[in-house]
Amino acid sequence: MEWQEIPGLADYAATLRAMEARVAAIAEGTAPEAIWLLEHPPLYTAGTSARAEDLTQPGRFPVHSVGRGGQYTYHGPGQRVIYVMLDLNRRGRDVRRFVCALEDWVIRTLGEFNIRGERRSGRVGVWVQRPEKPPLADGSPREDKIAAIGIKLRRWVSFHGISINVEPDLSHFDGIVPCGIRGHGVTSLVDLGLPVTMADLDLALRHQFEQVFGDGVSGHGLSAPDTLGSAPHDPLSAAAGS
Repeated sequence: MEWQEIPGLADYAATLRAMEARVAAIAEGTAPEAIWLLEHPPLYTAGTSARAEDLTQPGRFPVHSVGRGGQYTYHGPGQRVIYVMLDLNRRGRDVRRFVCALEDWVIRTLGEFNIRGERRSGRVGVWVQRPEKPPLADGSPREDKIAAIGIKLRRWVSFHGISINVEPDLSHFDGIVPCGIRGHGVTSLVDLGLPVTMADLDLALRHQFEQVFGDGVSGHGLSAPDTLGSAPHDPLSAAAGS
């Protein structure tokens, strides 16, 4: 397993190409699994279920149509993007279980900062309750999304992954309906009153990864990739997320 941190703001298209190349190498057995930690410049991505009406401010930021599961999401400075390239051929060919494991990884990581992240049926990702905010019109409590998950599988190797809001400009989410979910909002670690840094989050992610996936961390620490310039019934290409 290799952990790599990409410095600065990583170009989205170049990163996607590098990620796809790494996935192919993992599938061929010529490269180890990898976790990449990075930030992107402001942009929106449209997953396989994205609806045109959910892009509410066309032209605000670049839009990238991608093959991951889910709908529209935002990436930008202050948000930790975690690209997860794991080989499910050896970890188990169960997409639902894998997505649940990714959610569990995020929930455990947030727990290191005393944040209670929760799953919600029908809403992939991780949510936090906001009792200090007014309830929804139907009286249900307000919840905000702090982490999004969207993956794709190619030859049972995962790519794309997770985004966790550390301190992004939350107004940048106004240009989309995040993950197609209306009524609920988005939040971040800093918005919740926690002055957490990217380095703090990265340490927690590495610690909790082993708890969820059972792998030790090997390699020579965090560094940039060499090249930047990437349904359960279908083993060649499947997508899931929100």
